[in-house]
Amino acid sequence: MSQESVVDLLAELVAFDTTSDRSNLPLITFIEAYLARHGVASRRVTDATGEKANLYATIGPVDRPGVMLSGHTDTVPVTGQAWRVDPFRLTGEGERLYGRGTADMKGFLAAVLAAVPMMVEADLAVPVHLAFSHDEEVGCVGVRTLLADLAHQPVRPAACLIGEPTSMRPATAHKGKIAVRLHVRGKACHSGMAPEGVNAIHAAARLAAWVEETAAAKALRGPFDARFAIPHTTLQVGTIQGGAALNIVPQDCRLDIEIRNVAEDDPEALLGELMAFAASLEAEMRETSPEVGIRLERLSDYPGLSMDDEHVLVAFILSLLDSSELERIGFGTEGGLFQQELGIPTLVCGPGSMAQGHQPDEFVTLDQLARCQAFLTRLIEAMSGPEARRRLAVGDLLATDTA
Repeated sequence: MSQESVVDLLAELVAFDTTSDRSNLPLITFIEAYLARHGVASRRVTDATGEKANLYATIGPVDRPGVMLSGHTDTVPVTGQAWRVDPFRLTGEGERLYGRGTADMKGFLAAVLAAVPMMVEADLAVPVHLAFSHDEEVGCVGVRTLLADLAHQPVRPAACLIGEPTSMRPATAHKGKIAVRLHVRGKACHSGMAPEGVNAIHAAARLAAWVEETAAAKALRGPFDARFAIPHTTLQVGTIQGGAALNIVPQDCRLDIEIRNVAEDDPEALLGELMAFAASLEAEMRETSPEVGIRLERLSDYPGLSMDDEHVLVAFILSLLDSSELERIGFGTEGGLFQQELGIPTLVCGPGSMAQGHQPDEFVTLDQLARCQAFLTRLIEAMSGPEARRRLAVGDLLATDTA
């Protein structure tokens, strides 16, 4: 694999605006055609609208489980960000390659695609599965149709590596997340007669205060997971919108709330506590007017990832890297879904840093791409040759009989 081929592919991928509110089909079509040129068949798993799709392919023997390389194709918006360069044109400056998605996570996708010719030419005894999803950035939504598809396939992967940016250090854990929106309906009136109305913003502020107080309690009393830099569950209000004019008691307000939980904490129980408080607040509001209320809208959720540091997959991946460090990341991935829904052991490891992800002038370095290329080369070599199946089976990486 030449570095130039990775850079060229990254330039192609960055040129597709795959912001989550847009279709990713042009990029999927590009990848399909690229794989087809190398003799690799792939299949789409589309969403209900037909405007977005996941893509899945297997290189090597199709009758046995292998290692899945997984990544999402969508990116976050550039709206409101001050970019020095065109976010949808790859710009190189020294060691840095700038463009939306370079770190999160088209750099990994480009490295994987650049490795496809080597995968095809190798004598793979254990297959490589490729899984490219949509709508990860809006709550790991798109991959769920792919999960349902894989659940009904005769062969599913034995292990998964998600190439989110971790500076090529494998991550074994991240927190789960629930995101909800609370719609507060009050009663409007002239502000000169404020006691006759029900102020939706005041009610929303009390809900926000509950979130802040609960977050403080979690920081004080846990439960704690020392593997994380922030070792406890966090809660926060991310957005709040309401009101029409200063001289009108606001009728409507909405606030978006997220919970990021450690494995020892039950996010559904926390959500239940929030809604119990909302119900008591709603009862107070209805003493003034029966038409008011608080409604919950669930936006997204995904489970945390939790892998034993001593798992055979961890040892296998570390053996292919030039680092022995393990990470616990503060951002979410599709890894918990692969682990929970399909029982696939999953790690997160990819080029670049999330410190650059979602930022203006997002970038990945040439060194990080080179390290990813070297890792993929070693992975392909480890899965090739007549002894590969037996070697990985002895290490218990493969879940099926490989004798």
